[in-house]
Amino acid sequence: MRPVSHLDAYRRTDDLSAVPGPPLPALAGGWRARVVDPDTRDLDLVHRWMQAPHVAAFWHQAWPRGQWEEELRRQLSGRHSLPVLVSRGEDPVIYLEVYRAARDVVAQVYQARPHDLGLHVAVGELSMTDQGLVRELLPEVTAALFDADPRCTRVLLEPDVRNRRAIASFTAGGFAPVGEVLLPDKVALLMVRTR
Repeated sequence: MRPVSHLDAYRRTDDLSAVPGPPLPALAGGWRARVVDPDTRDLDLVHRWMQAPHVAAFWHQAWPRGQWEEELRRQLSGRHSLPVLVSRGEDPVIYLEVYRAARDVVAQVYQARPHDLGLHVAVGELSMTDQGLVRELLPEVTAALFDADPRCTRVLLEPDVRNRRAIASFTAGGFAPVGEVLLPDKVALLMVRTR
């Protein structure tokens, strides 16, 4: 496992309690992002996507519908993570979780700056994979996140090292691999895009 020591050199000077929750990215280029609403069909959509084998294999969250409802409500009530549906045209095509890295388990393996943001990304429909959606979306998302939080200097991803499809898409979308890290449910490749 390669260390990520050059990311560890940052000394925390901001008070994390003063950092707001993750922002909703205001997207351009034909993309639209909105917060997931668990009181609508959004819950059924996210639940169905998480059951899909190509998502479940790496997310490990093929939970019952009720558990997903609890999870979405938990995210919406806190300042750690924001569940988002991204559309291109009429229908959602991507589920995102935008999170504050310093409030996440990933902060145990590298010293996250208080305003760093992370992304979890899922293309829910298997038929929509390998269409270039993620590689096209990521530059828009990162630009929007940097605009939304001027103090954010890094956006990160931490895909499972076995998920070569995601790693290729994230690299094509402007993220650079930094090193492997051990997280509770996977060996991940930490990938970063800087401002």
